[in-house]
Amino acid sequence: MGTVSGLALLAGGTAVAAVTGGNTVFSSALLGMLAAGLSHALLTEIRRQARRRSPGGWAVQDTVNAVLLACLAVGALIATVLVMTPSTARAVGLTLTIGYAASSAYFVRERRRAITAPAAEAR
Repeated sequence: MGTVSGLALLAGGTAVAAVTGGNTVFSSALLGMLAAGLSHALLTEIRRQARRRSPGGWAVQDTVNAVLLACLAVGALIATVLVMTPSTARAVGLTLTIGYAASSAYFVRERRRAITAPAAEAR
């Protein structure tokens, strides 16, 4: 639960830092690569959390993960529309909005598959 939201915030913050703040080309490239690596780690952690076996089915931490990712999508959209002024920052904000929303939907889909998989194997 905390790992997913922490990685999501780190990936987003790093991506925004890469395009704002008057960085050099070298530091922006490094921050961009770090953001890409954090995004991969986030996707891996979402997969790990969604595919875990738990006896009770959908749990509270599943709801928290899905809601946190959805809230991050809404927050990124609000920041993109109201706060970010440079066009590069707006592009990153839009990308983060889409990425967080897709991550939330991906988590829900994978978690539902993991929950129904034992029932399908029993048939």
